Amino acid sequence: MDHTLLEQELKQLLIRECDKEDDIDWQSIEDDEPLFGQQSRIAMDSLDALQVSLALQQHYGVRIEGAKDGRRILNSIASIAAFIRRQQ
Repeated sequence: MDHTLLEQELKQLLIRECDKEDDIDWQSIEDDEPLFGQQSRIAMDSLDALQVSLALQQHYGVRIEGAKDGRRILNSIASIAAFIRRQQ
C-alpha cells in the first residue's frame, strides 16, 4: 500500500472512530504526533483505543493483543502504519 495513502486512511479512521470530526481536521494530524496523553490533541482514552483497534481489525485484518502492545502500537499514526505493514 502507498506510504502516504495508508497514513491518510489511518488519520481519517482515527478521527471518525474517536468522534473528533468537529474538533480536528484529519489533514492537520502529524504522522508522529502522540495520540495519548496530555500533549495529545486527539487525547485518546481506553474506549477510543478499543474502537480504533476493532476498526483496524475490520479494515486491515490486523489484531492488536493486550493493553501494553496496544498502547505502543496506537502511540501515533506512524506506529500504527508500521504495525499494519509488518502484519501484511
